[in-house]
Amino acid sequence: MAELDEAVERGNPESCLRALWHAADILIAGTYSEEQIWTFGEVIGRLAQEIETSARAKLAGKLACSPNAPIELTRQMASDDCIDVAWPVLSQSQRLDTETLIACAKSKSQQHLLAISKRQAVPEAVTDVLVVRGSPEVVTSVASNIGANFSRSGFLHLVRRSEGDSILAESVGFRKDIPRHLFHQLIAKASEEVRQKLQKERPDIETQIHNVVVDVTGAIHARFGPTSKDYFTAKRTVAKLHERGELTEDKIFELAHSLKFNETTVALSLLCGLPTDVAERALIEKDREPALILAKSLDFSWPTTMALLFLGAANFRITAGELERLKLDFHRLTVKACREVLTIYRTRKEEAFGGSFQQSRRSI
Repeated sequence: MAELDEAVERGNPESCLRALWHAADILIAGTYSEEQIWTFGEVIGRLAQEIETSARAKLAGKLACSPNAPIELTRQMASDDCIDVAWPVLSQSQRLDTETLIACAKSKSQQHLLAISKRQAVPEAVTDVLVVRGSPEVVTSVASNIGANFSRSGFLHLVRRSEGDSILAESVGFRKDIPRHLFHQLIAKASEEVRQKLQKERPDIETQIHNVVVDVTGAIHARFGPTSKDYFTAKRTVAKLHERGELTEDKIFELAHSLKFNETTVALSLLCGLPTDVAERALIEKDREPALILAKSLDFSWPTTMALLFLGAANFRITAGELERLKLDFHRLTVKACREVLTIYRTRKEEAFGGSFQQSRRSI
């Protein structure tokens, strides 16, 4: 080590490079304590300060798979802006700590993130960053990695990002660790092509996929109340939107603003978990508070809520003074309290909306 240190102080670039490879080979071949590995890291780090990018990439390749790789030097190479240097370390080194992986995932290029996604094991804290910040290629790569671990939040982001992305949907669907309720959402929103591919390549989940599709369809139809021809058409239209995950606040505003009463009530019944006739009565109730509570429970904005109020108003008209009062009432409500009102209502399972709803509200 003294000779190597002298090479750093007095040697020319060629001798320093030879000393670098000599030290790296000795380090990789031997068995050392962490203290000794740290010493190697200090010397190799000094030797590597002035070498070209190609040489740094070669050094990273040598140390990436070694259990003797100096920790601090490994961190430096993983954080290198040059992907040729960082890639082997980020994708292979077992000497990298989770904090360094998280820092790289939050700040480095998509190629750096792609390298991390291919590690033999990827902790939840790291995948939480990858599924949010990563490109489609990165997210698909980590979803396909059986060594990657995901939190519930991570799985939720995977399911959301898989909408409209059949390749990602397949990768997520093949994971055996996905929570059942999120698998349920994935299948409900997946295309028929994706469902068929999952059934073909995973015969063990064919029955489960079938049951999920049946459950989703049954749950949707079970919430529909009236059976008129107009409502049947509304059910079919809104059910398709719901299955594709397109029943958003923007869609509710569009339906209400277009005065599509049947479609709007069906949509509200699905989103709030209420029978359609209950949602219908909430919209047309003379006391407008039920409509406000439904809208607030879904965390809708005031413009969307206002569209619902006009939709249920007689002749679609509300005076300016009444509208201002309703706006004040709406902003006084909290999402939590309104959701608790609905929870109490569902628990009591009373048929009459007005009485039970007001009773539930007073309880809160």
